[in-house]
Amino acid sequence: MTTAILAGLITFAFTALLAIAGSGAAFILIPIFIALGIDIHVAMAVALLLNCLAMSIASYSYIKAKLVLWKVALPIIIVATVMSLVGASVSHGLDDRVLKWLFVGFLIFSGALMLFYVPKEKLIGSSRGKQLFNGIFTGTVAGFISGLLGVGGGNIIVPVLIWMGINPKKASGTTAFIVIFSSFAGFLGHATLGNIDVKLLGFTAIGSILGAVFGAWLMTEKLSARQVKLIIGIVLLGIAGKMMWSLLLK
Repeated sequence: MTTAILAGLITFAFTALLAIAGSGAAFILIPIFIALGIDIHVAMAVALLLNCLAMSIASYSYIKAKLVLWKVALPIIIVATVMSLVGASVSHGLDDRVLKWLFVGFLIFSGALMLFYVPKEKLIGSSRGKQLFNGIFTGTVAGFISGLLGVGGGNIIVPVLIWMGINPKKASGTTAFIVIFSSFAGFLGHATLGNIDVKLLGFTAIGSILGAVFGAWLMTEKLSARQVKLIIGIVLLGIAGKMMWSLLLK
């Protein structure tokens, strides 16, 4: 029970922070859940469902603010949903240690992206065909990684959308909507192959709902994501370092 309550409080904090950037919190919650002694596949399944829940709530605010680009989102959703199921299936054929090393690599990538990537809106004049190709490619990569590592794929989708010339705020809003579907597909893939901790899910779901509401309010009404991304980047690299140290000691 104590672990579930602590996980719920942590979920609230990171969901609020990551909702500002239009990204689910699964990629940072999973290593924290593992550190709390939760099985890696249970951690992935729960974190993905929390992603889906939090981004559903956040997207309501983003849709009202007209930050979701439907024509961009729909092709990515279709491909990412299918590939997320494939990734989840592949993950269950891998050794836990291999999965943890893959996750360390993803954390380093995500942390560096948060710290050093500076989004700039630009007009690249891509044709509809090229934009569709970029969307399908993005959905394939993000969906597979979402299912494989139990993350929502938002950290991959946001920079690609910005590179395509989309306003950074709209890129975040659109990505939040996409993450709902890729996360739910990944959750189904993991849930059918493992057990779900009901207490953990209950407390973290409450934290996720409250965090999403608070984070969406901050993004649309109060804050820029710049300082938040700096904090998250440092935290991610710190967690990656801790996981690497633990893996090397074994």
